[in-house]
Amino acid sequence: MKLGIIISQTEPETVFNALRLANYSLKQGDTVKIFLVGKGVELDQINDAKFNVKEQAQAVLAAGGQFLACGTCLKLRQSGGSETCPLSTLKDLYEIVRDSDRLVTF
Repeated sequence: MKLGIIISQTEPETVFNALRLANYSLKQGDTVKIFLVGKGVELDQINDAKFNVKEQAQAVLAAGGQFLACGTCLKLRQSGGSETCPLSTLKDLYEIVRDSDRLVTF
């Protein structure tokens, strides 16, 4: 299955669970693409003792998952992006929506 995940927030528990779903799906042999939009592009800044978002994000990358981040959203925040928030475009988001077998938003 091709799973698309759109994250548009920074609430630690919600983002943590979105990434847990991504990791579980990757372990099932699925393809996972995660698009960060709006506040979601601030994923790298989430620091919570209960919900280790950074660890889950690194596990997604290590398992072959892909992160993409809204370039306009990053620029508005004066960010050049990162490994988990790479500068992407609306075209990339469109392709995730078009090509995914399932699409979930958080």
